[in-house]
Amino acid sequence: MYPPPPPAPHRDFISVTLSLGQSYDGSKSWRRRSCWRKWKQLSRLQRNVILFFLTFLVLCGLLSYISVADQWRAVDGRSAEERKVRPADPPVLPAPRKADANPENSPGLLPQKPQRHFRRGPPNLQIRAPDKDSKDRRQDDTRRRDEVVGDARQEESTQRTVVSWRGAVIEPEQGTEPPSRKAEGPPTKPSSQAPGIQNQPASPNERQRAVIDAFRHAWTGYRKFAWGHDELKPVSRSFSEWFGLGLTLIDALDTMWILGLKKEFEEARKWVSKKLRFQKDVDVNLFESTIRILGGLLSAYHLSGDDLFLRKAEDFGNRLLPAFQTPSRIPYSDVNIGTGAAHPPRWTSDSTVAEVTSIQLEFRELSRLTGSKKFQEAAEEVTRRVHSLSGKKDGLVPMFINTHSGLFTHMGVFTLGARADSYYEYLLKQWIQGGKKETQLLEDYLEAVEGIKRHLLRRSEPRKLTFVGELAHGRFSAKMDHLVCFLPGTLALGAHHGLPADHMELARALMDTCYQMNRQMETGLSPEIVHFNLYPQSDRKDVQVKPADRHNLLRPETVESLFYLHRLTGERKYQDWGWEILQSFNKYTRVPSGGYSSISNVQDPLNPQPRDKMESFFLGETLKYLYLLFSDDPALLSLDAYVFNTEAHPLPIWAPPRVG
Repeated sequence: MYPPPPPAPHRDFISVTLSLGQSYDGSKSWRRRSCWRKWKQLSRLQRNVILFFLTFLVLCGLLSYISVADQWRAVDGRSAEERKVRPADPPVLPAPRKADANPENSPGLLPQKPQRHFRRGPPNLQIRAPDKDSKDRRQDDTRRRDEVVGDARQEESTQRTVVSWRGAVIEPEQGTEPPSRKAEGPPTKPSSQAPGIQNQPASPNERQRAVIDAFRHAWTGYRKFAWGHDELKPVSRSFSEWFGLGLTLIDALDTMWILGLKKEFEEARKWVSKKLRFQKDVDVNLFESTIRILGGLLSAYHLSGDDLFLRKAEDFGNRLLPAFQTPSRIPYSDVNIGTGAAHPPRWTSDSTVAEVTSIQLEFRELSRLTGSKKFQEAAEEVTRRVHSLSGKKDGLVPMFINTHSGLFTHMGVFTLGARADSYYEYLLKQWIQGGKKETQLLEDYLEAVEGIKRHLLRRSEPRKLTFVGELAHGRFSAKMDHLVCFLPGTLALGAHHGLPADHMELARALMDTCYQMNRQMETGLSPEIVHFNLYPQSDRKDVQVKPADRHNLLRPETVESLFYLHRLTGERKYQDWGWEILQSFNKYTRVPSGGYSSISNVQDPLNPQPRDKMESFFLGETLKYLYLLFSDDPALLSLDAYVFNTEAHPLPIWAPPRVG
């Protein structure tokens, strides 16, 4: 037998037959053949290659789909968030423009390139409250977001033994009852339309550039030595905390925008976005935090149109509301924004009248923007209760109100200084804010002005300076706080809005007095408190100062009223007086390393004794009012379009609702 032939070598191959779909016998060949049989005919290597290739294609497809889907979800999410928060046509001022310190280099400052978080264009100031569903969703989203982020950043509250009134340290009085806040007139429904269009501001003039230089110097010190903290201590190049919420930074936001300091504004905005958290175990003063933080955030939102500030304002407003949970609905002076626990000061159960009645502008505007009435209702309930109380004297109110009974305490003491001042200011400004519809507010204000004339107005000797004193149980005191220098501006503002012409005459006379309170001091800066001479003696000046009252805290009230008087009369002398005060600030309070310091002795130009503290209102109010005072453009924050809160934060006047 022959041996079997050797096996043929094995070859892997694929046979492919091309046809037009018909077999030789005319039938559909692809229907008769089994795909599975073809697959089995392939070698293992061929099958693995094909499977690997198909798997690779599937993975690539999935990754591409996920990437595209995430991008679309992000875009849709941002759009939805913007729709939920941004009111229709939010008000905006022209974008901040970089100010040139050199006048020769700035014949006409060019607008800067818009950044993505700014809304450019004229401020139509047309703000409609969002619908209820949008408002509820936004509140829930904001609350959840801030609680999650803020829980990890709790800080211990600082123990305090004194209360600060607008920067002045006031020791607790023995036997006092709860300090209170003041309230004003009837509730008003927010209007849907806001006031006017802001013209593009002109290039800053020489005096305005001096204010910009002062602001930059103060900001340089804050940025270097106190960034993110409440207040700068310029002499020791350190900082102090009050609430631990970046008080100076928030208070200065709108000032930077108005002065055209774009770079500084954007840097501060970034801090607010990344660092400002309200979920903290810290007590805040309801009044001070409302006018500085809530007012500052609302104003920054109105000027820039940036939703970040409105979201922060709403979150903060919600954290302040527990202060109103008292038996009388008169709020406690302090509230813990982390725990919601509210309480009066440790030494009394009273609140000061000025505090409880000088929060209405901010809470009312917050309700109008968010569509949530709870803020406005809480604040205006205080107004209604104070309006109906007995114990007033021709419209003048006592200094304290009890949070349990809701009644005035320390009866018979009347002042326009600390603890009562801004009650009168907010009567007028709420009436203006609401479109001049709340007659109860106007009636209370007009009655109070007549009470001032009847009981508190006197003239000094020998120069016959008109001043506002105090009344204690029928006894007149010729004492006048520098805080009272808000009154000339308030009276002039009322006259501008149609109130009696003699209000403007009184405003002029009081403005002269407030200027003399500065002029007659050796440093050119007013002391905290003065006493006026009532007796014709040739060897005495009109203005007398006690050693304990010689300090100056960089307060704004004089330059605030100078701004109103110049804006409403056009008289240049008010600008010149403000220029003198700015030069005095630069000479006696400017610290070379950065910042400005309050001083202890305005009567000693050789040793004014710096107190190593720059109050937040120096940037938030004093320099802002000086910049506006030196402007000759009445459309720059027009007094027919804006009303300033007591911390100089401009808020829009509510225009009448549209018909049809």
